[in-house]
Parts: sequence; C-alpha cells; structure tokens
Amino acid sequence: MQTQNKLFDDLARVANGAVSTLTGMKDEIDAMIRQRLERYLSNADLVTREEFDAVKTMAQKARTENEKLEARVKALEAELAKPARKATTKKKAAAKPKTASRAGSDKKSATPKCPDQNPTKSM
Repeated sequence: MQTQNKLFDDLARVANGAVSTLTGMKDEIDAMIRQRLERYLSNADLVTREEFDAVKTMAQKARTENEKLEARVKALEAELAKPARKATTKKKAAAKPKTASRAGSDKKSATPKCPDQNPTKSM
C-alpha cells in the first residue's frame, strides 16, 4: 500500500512542478508581449488622452465660433441686399415715366431711327 501512496505522491509532485512551470512560462510570455506592445506603442507616436481631449474642446469651440460668424455674415449680406433692392425699385419706378414721356414725344416719327442712320450725330 505504501508503494501506491508513494507513486501518487510522486505523480502529484510532478504535476505541481509542471503547473508551476507552466505558470512561470505564462508569466514570462505575458511580460514579453507587454514589452513588445509598449515598445510598439511608444514608437507609434500616439497622443495621450489629455492631449486628445484638449484638441477636441478646441475644435468644438472653433466650430461654434464659425457658426456664429456664419450667421453674422448672412445677416450682414441680408442688410446689404435690402438697400440694393430698394435702389433698383426706385430706379425702375423713375425709369417708367421717362420712357412713357419719350414715347409720347416720338409720335412724330413712326419708325425709330438707328444711330448709324442719323447724319447729324458723329461717333
């Protein structure tokens, strides 16, 4: 009976040694992978989270300022367009009576004369 217990004891020691060896190998592999990843990430020229957040807030601020300026430019363009419309309507209103008076004074000649046909005008 003691030989069987001794055999099981020996098998248990071998199994424990194998498990500890495998655990040690796993730890070594993990350490090697971690080192390689750290080396790769340090060479990859990545930004930190703080730098990313700072640039993100700057971009948001610039976007809101851009939207405000865009609205302001549209408002100013609308203001510039209003006087131009009033001026064109005034010109049109002023131009209509003049053409009517000209038409009344041109009743003498039924056919309009071309400037090239008028001998008194010289270019």
